[in-house]
Amino acid sequence: MTSQHPSSGSTPGTSTLTGGLSEKGLSAGSIGLLGATVIGISCIAPAYTLTASLGPTVAAVGTQMPGIFLVGFIPMLLVALGYRELNNAMPDAGTSFTWATRAFGPWLGWMGGWGLIVATVVVLSNLAGVAVDFFYLMLAQLLGNPSLADLTNNVVINVLTCLVFMVAACYVSYRGMETTKAVQYVLVAFQLIVLVWFSVAALLRVVEGTAFDALAFSADWFNPFLAPSFSAFAAGVSLSIFIFWGWDVTLTMNEETKNPKTTPGRAATLTVGIIFALYILVAVAALMFSGIGAGEFGLGNEEIQGNVFAALAGPVMGPFAILMSLAVLSSSAASLQSTFVGPARTMLSMGHYKAFPKRFASISPRYKSPAFATVMAGIVAWGFYAIMRVLSTDVLTDTILTLGMMICFYYGVTAFACVWYFRDSLNGPRAILLKLLAPLIGGVILLVIFATTLYDSMNPDYGSGSNIGGVGLVFILAKVLFIGGLVLMLIQRSVNPAFFQGKTLTKGSSKEHGHVE
Repeated sequence: MTSQHPSSGSTPGTSTLTGGLSEKGLSAGSIGLLGATVIGISCIAPAYTLTASLGPTVAAVGTQMPGIFLVGFIPMLLVALGYRELNNAMPDAGTSFTWATRAFGPWLGWMGGWGLIVATVVVLSNLAGVAVDFFYLMLAQLLGNPSLADLTNNVVINVLTCLVFMVAACYVSYRGMETTKAVQYVLVAFQLIVLVWFSVAALLRVVEGTAFDALAFSADWFNPFLAPSFSAFAAGVSLSIFIFWGWDVTLTMNEETKNPKTTPGRAATLTVGIIFALYILVAVAALMFSGIGAGEFGLGNEEIQGNVFAALAGPVMGPFAILMSLAVLSSSAASLQSTFVGPARTMLSMGHYKAFPKRFASISPRYKSPAFATVMAGIVAWGFYAIMRVLSTDVLTDTILTLGMMICFYYGVTAFACVWYFRDSLNGPRAILLKLLAPLIGGVILLVIFATTLYDSMNPDYGSGSNIGGVGLVFILAKVLFIGGLVLMLIQRSVNPAFFQGKTLTKGSSKEHGHVE
């Protein structure tokens, strides 16, 4: 047994656990399995994600969309199983940061936490922007005034409205998990009901013979290897991984769940499973109703690919089409609020273990939430959005494209951390499957996609086609994000070296700390 080092970031009354892990003063026992699963689904934002991803996926792989969703689901499930094992052994709000530190040491652990923070903060800004777009679209539909939808193109109005959404979401998150849970129940239930309604209505129109360009169902749709080319296959898989991203928020709440060792992992697996079933249902229904042609409502029509539901809601749902606008709005708003959970708790943990400035470790005495970290996440996300919105929407689009690499990076690091941490306790078939094979295969898949995307992004035509000196802007943005993290890590190392010297969180393995099955 290695020596334990109480975290110097601990608050009075917190206990120190194995390897230096310690509680942070969050509201324990406030979330059950249902609440954690609902928040997980909310963070993925299925209505928002699907309306933006159905078209591009069809453009890449055609009718193989369900098969590509299946391929994207596999590494997510495998990595989720690894996350669950790590959480069972070490329930800590820092998740990727904490677990990678315990397995590999402070340097890679810090970068794992940085990857999660960068990805979620950038997505926060994008979600707020989508919420603004659908807010004004909803007003235009409700009031019968199409010109209201154009208000989103006014930069000042857009940025200020985004600020309102961001403040509201930040406030709900600041008030802790009880308030977050209550809001999410309503918003998530509504978007799931509307998505199922849309799918059933589309299938009924196919049966009635009133579909736009009906396709007969084919089992071949689920064979991803029938994709037009390997490049198309890789592009589709990269996109499908992004649409499943967000389930790990269930793990960042582990110190606030009713059973920290089992509830978060079960919620993560349940979340991924529910989302997969929903995606397949919607994908099949959309293909059967619209086809993949370039007609008015065809999924191959470039004019509707950026927002498929806005185009299909009318012909599929008739007078109830406005419900789809409300669903996408509620989806982006719900995800905006729930996505605060991840970066806030990661920054809280990094502050708690002295990997970030001590101020990030502060907890609201009233709401038992990561007060300062939540507010900082909101400020940075809104500032990022405001700057990018003023400069160029293409810059924002390219930045979002880099998220695939950040996701693959910190998910992959966590998957390999599971393999390495449990390397001495692979006793029995279950342990070999869940602690070795599942996370190892998932991590390798993510590593391949990361390397492929990084290489492809160097092409000046990648993404929006923007480039600097003949190098793709997406590659440059990814490089800046990684180098920025390294610089901040070195600064923190010079200011407060305790974490990097292993004094606040120790490196170890499951055998050394008694986590053998």
